[in-house]
Amino acid sequence: MKAYREFHRRSIEKREEFWAEQAQLVDWHRPFGKVLDYSRPPFARWFVGGQTNLCHNALDRHLATRGGQKALIYISTETGEEKTYTFRELHAEVNRCAGMIRSLGAGVGDRVLIYMPMIPEAVFAMLACARIGAIHSVVFGGFASHSLATRIDDARPKLMITADGGMRAGRAIPYQSMFNEAIRLAKSPPEKVVIFNRGLDPNLKLAAGRDIDYAALRAGHLEDRVPVAWLESNEPSYILYTSGTTGRPKGAQRDTGGYAVALAASLKHIYCGEPGETMFTTSDIGWVVGHSYIVYGPLIRGMTTILYEGLPIRPDAGIWWKIVYDNKVSVMFSSPTAARVLKKQDPAFLRKYDVSSLKHLFLAGEPLDEPTHRWFAEQLGRPVIDHYWQTESGWPILSSVPGVERTPVKFGSPSFPVFGYDLRLLREADAAEAAPNEKAVVAILPPLPPGCMTTVWGDDERFVSTYFKSFQGKLAYSTFDWGIRDEEGYHFILGRTDDVINVAGHRLGTREIEEAVQAHPNIAEVAVVGVADHLKGQMPLAFAVVKDAARIATLEQRAVEEKSVLETVDRMLGAIARPSRVHFVTLLPKTRSGKLLRRSIQALAEGRDPGDLTTIEDPAALEQIRSAVKPL
Repeated sequence: MKAYREFHRRSIEKREEFWAEQAQLVDWHRPFGKVLDYSRPPFARWFVGGQTNLCHNALDRHLATRGGQKALIYISTETGEEKTYTFRELHAEVNRCAGMIRSLGAGVGDRVLIYMPMIPEAVFAMLACARIGAIHSVVFGGFASHSLATRIDDARPKLMITADGGMRAGRAIPYQSMFNEAIRLAKSPPEKVVIFNRGLDPNLKLAAGRDIDYAALRAGHLEDRVPVAWLESNEPSYILYTSGTTGRPKGAQRDTGGYAVALAASLKHIYCGEPGETMFTTSDIGWVVGHSYIVYGPLIRGMTTILYEGLPIRPDAGIWWKIVYDNKVSVMFSSPTAARVLKKQDPAFLRKYDVSSLKHLFLAGEPLDEPTHRWFAEQLGRPVIDHYWQTESGWPILSSVPGVERTPVKFGSPSFPVFGYDLRLLREADAAEAAPNEKAVVAILPPLPPGCMTTVWGDDERFVSTYFKSFQGKLAYSTFDWGIRDEEGYHFILGRTDDVINVAGHRLGTREIEEAVQAHPNIAEVAVVGVADHLKGQMPLAFAVVKDAARIATLEQRAVEEKSVLETVDRMLGAIARPSRVHFVTLLPKTRSGKLLRRSIQALAEGRDPGDLTTIEDPAALEQIRSAVKPL
């Protein structure tokens, strides 16, 4: 591993020299004067004074050399639609959309909230915002009105771009009731809402004075050519909300220049994607993977990117491999959850199509177990590389780096620290570095490399207190994940240290779910924990104390009340946050000082030892938990 180690060493010990080299992978309108300003730890400013633009790097700079190359391939197995846009055609659509947004009063620094399904117009909107310097905040199309409203109030968008609905498993999901209710709940609602009508909602009605039909607005901007807004490298490009241990989501703020450089470098050195090749990432644009490796990364690299609306098993479990074969995909990116879904299908589907064009398949989102990793690699017959990162990092933290050196894959391991990350495993108790095979917290010594979040939107103090105050006497970024490193330097991720649940790669704060459960009129108190799930990694499980016990006196009444509580969560947060069960108890396990014993509850729910209980207020509470989760 000599080449990898030397590459990583240079990125840490000669940080500015290293990143100045990587910065040549993107276009600069004005050269940067300083590679790194770290005068205010832990805040890092990269490529200071340089001017660039994400949309220019994704589209404009490729027009002369690859204008006729496919840039975006849209495939929907939900509607049967397929569309292809060359770089020149995508550039024209983005200019139209930029003209539309600009005509509604949004410009540099204004926020635009995008609440859309996996359709080309969502990509147009993201790139159009980047083009004019507006800050986009994409919210996953499955989030319910309450979640949407909290993000509206935090970002205060001037404009929302949405659609009449999404599709999943052949079923239309209307958005109108969700965004209307969110706007009603929001204290700072957007002035205008642009709605792309897919014809999925026959009851769609435009609100007079507020709502605008996307197609009608586009018709007035067909010939628009909108100039690029050149932004100083550290100006924000977007906000992406991520759950935390409090009920209020955090807006991860991303810069412009550092993000462009990190994505370009990662496509070259990690994913080995070359200009002209095709990348297929199976995520959603509502998540960070979709931002980085469906929209911006591949296009910046001059690659063709595939936007897929559908499931991995419809019309059958061979659909992804058909897409790989039909489009000669070189690089693919998916999740451990998808791998476990495919593992339950006939493995013949993995061999039905010629996937020899595929250099490798990357997986990320939640910990990948060794048996699934091994099975997938053996069945697919192509290299399967586990790697690890977060919404906050924006690009990989741990990975094999085959563009620098091809190192052996160890099943179940995301391999090694990526260039730019001074990664350490620190003990929780004393912040000392852990020995090999010792469980500790995965941490990064600042400055964080380019591409990572620069702060929490509108709240520098929250950025510092959340991420850099975990270790006594040491300034270090906490990932809030447990990990170990073996004698050969391979890392393994073991799960969260905090109260965030990782459901199929979607991070959900237990506090958010608890607040949604407690919105039910009969719930007095609730504890939500994440428990291991063989398919999705983790699932939320709720234990609730009711106000009126008479309403759950019989098994039938309990079932009715549980259904009612789950429907409340659906309305507040969306089905993605729905607990697998709601168990009713008369009291919750707490310490004598009133702190919920979450780890003990989680341990009992997973059939493990609940640990030290010397501070528990009432042991009967744990017995109720034990009884509730006992198999019938």
